[in-house]
Amino acid sequence: MKTGIIIYAAGNAPDKWTEEDENKIRMSLHRAHAVEIITTETGYFDIHDAWVSLLTRGINHIICKMAVFNESGEFKFTGNELRLCG
Repeated sequence: MKTGIIIYAAGNAPDKWTEEDENKIRMSLHRAHAVEIITTETGYFDIHDAWVSLLTRGINHIICKMAVFNESGEFKFTGNELRLCG
């Protein structure tokens, strides 16, 4: 079974946020076959868009992890997770 992770980051991404920052997060999630990140800077507007993207790539176990950008612009996972079914 292929596992996908959607990371939903609340708050405004800092101006210095880059694709390289997103790639570092993707690489840190070893158990996932695919990772989609939703921030104010990405092309995805909501969880549904990212979920459909993963489903069309054959991912059938999808987890949504919640994260925030704190006041200093740091990316932090909240520890909250949702399991999305296809």
